[in-house]
Amino acid sequence: MTPHTDLPSDLLPTTVREFFAAHVVHDADTASSFLTEDAVIIDQDETFRGREKTHAFLRDAGTEFEYTTEQIGAHRADANHWVVTVRLEGNFPGGIAELDYRFTLRDDRIAEIVIADHAA
Repeated sequence: MTPHTDLPSDLLPTTVREFFAAHVVHDADTASSFLTEDAVIIDQDETFRGREKTHAFLRDAGTEFEYTTEQIGAHRADANHWVVTVRLEGNFPGGIAELDYRFTLRDDRIAEIVIADHAA
């Protein structure tokens, strides 16, 4: 199990914090508003590029399951890269997952998100 966050949510960039707040409640319209026009989301080796595809991913991802999301870790890799680790618990296969959301920021917008299993 991953220890709780080493960086409180309120110290994350506003863009990342507000994206996550919208994403957790499945508000794809608001979450998408924090992305650049040419944003890329990579989720478990599947890539979504551009406003339309990333919005569809945010709208549809995980909708077939019920689950809770808890931020359990966060850190700044450098000025433009942030990692947020979340724990999902729900009725999906396996029931529990820890994922890293790796954000790349450009001009205070999210240019890329890579979602992958958390490396312990």
